[in-house]
Amino acid sequence: MNVLFVFSSHDYHSRRKPLFNANEIHLGISYISSLLKRHGHGTRLLVLTRATSRAVVDEYIAEFKPGLMGFAAVYSEYAFMASIADYVKRQYPRIFLLAGGPHVSLNPEECTADAFDALCIGEGEYAVLELVARLEQGGRPSGIPGVWLKHDGDIERNPPRPFNEDLDGLPFPDRDMWKPWIAARRLFPSVLLSRGCPFNCPYCCNHALRRLSTGRYVRHRSPDNIVAEIDELAQTVRDLQRVNLVVETFATDETWALDVCRALTQYNALRAHPLEFGVNLRIGANGNPEPLFEAMQQANFKAVSFGIESGSERIRREVLGRNYTNEDVIHWVNLARQRGHRVSFYNMIGLPGETLADFRKTIAINRQCLPDEHILSIFMPYPGTALHQRAEQAGLLPARMDTEMERSRANLDLPGFSKGQIERSFVWFDYHVYRGHRPLWIILARVLARKLKTRPATSGAYRRIRELLSNPLLLFLKEKLMRF
Repeated sequence: MNVLFVFSSHDYHSRRKPLFNANEIHLGISYISSLLKRHGHGTRLLVLTRATSRAVVDEYIAEFKPGLMGFAAVYSEYAFMASIADYVKRQYPRIFLLAGGPHVSLNPEECTADAFDALCIGEGEYAVLELVARLEQGGRPSGIPGVWLKHDGDIERNPPRPFNEDLDGLPFPDRDMWKPWIAARRLFPSVLLSRGCPFNCPYCCNHALRRLSTGRYVRHRSPDNIVAEIDELAQTVRDLQRVNLVVETFATDETWALDVCRALTQYNALRAHPLEFGVNLRIGANGNPEPLFEAMQQANFKAVSFGIESGSERIRREVLGRNYTNEDVIHWVNLARQRGHRVSFYNMIGLPGETLADFRKTIAINRQCLPDEHILSIFMPYPGTALHQRAEQAGLLPARMDTEMERSRANLDLPGFSKGQIERSFVWFDYHVYRGHRPLWIILARVLARKLKTRPATSGAYRRIRELLSNPLLLFLKEKLMRF
């Protein structure tokens, strides 16, 4: 059977090439696709933006003739994807429509009202494989663990599948399906090291996804399996220099992390030009991270990301459940830099309970540490998460959530941090952190980009500028500036 996957992005690079680099691909879709291909099915990908014409959907359906279309959507994309599914169901009623992803898994009841024939709850590889096999056999599918099915208006709510503990048994993710949609010439692909997270960050979906099924939620791939995938990338990606290692936090299981470092060190020793790696770490208040940083240095890790989220210890402790101090942050950053790692911060603003004074502490810790790169997000209360529930109970949720330009616009108007203050803080963050330390034109270019993104009247202009900047020479310059 032919399966057409549908992915969408509101913050796209250009209409023709929505994704800028390979680290933006959806690995969940990629794993499902590779497993389907292993079992003889055909797969293809359609990446949509808000500017995509329905005629493009028609063209893909006419050419590929899918028996099933799979829609993967986070909360901010779900309404748009549901509208596409409604169009497909009206125009092509014989195509079976399946929806999955975190929003569907955490809020399945509300999703049953839309045009989808089935919902995938939890991890999708073997659930989708079984569903496709049943559809190919003919007749009405039923009794598939991890899949809710519609039958003439009734909902068959099947129990979840246990979490897949044999990650090494999965084929490597299908990256070829994404190539037509990526703008950058030089690719920096991502490799997934593990699944699940042991922590309970209330803004994240992991604490809720953990309760969906049985079995071990935090699972690691073996070092040998990880290295085998990296070697495959080295054979297929032209001029591969860097690989992003995707894991909720690399330091959760230090024994495993050290084993991975040793395996990568041995692999790089066989290469004429060693690969560089980057990874995410969670700062800990206890323990000694120096042995891990040393092993990472030997393995040629060049970048490490820390999710500090807030510079306010009160917000981290009372809202985010993170019990480490700013001194701990500075200590970890210093250790990382002593080992030659570039440092990135994840910052989040507009959290429930946050004040303008709290946010100024986020500026202060960033200005003190001066991360080489950072990702700044405005808090988005995702339904099904603990912080969404907290915001709802506090009466902070608006009557209608703004899901356009997700994490670039504020939804909460906080008593001590107004919506306008949050968005102005988002726009001018780089100026307050890096003034005097980076060229002013670089800082102001980022300020302008954020200003355009946060205003509905100018977000269209922001996208058009990005399209104009998508010629090969300017893409090359952008790749260089991203490492500035």
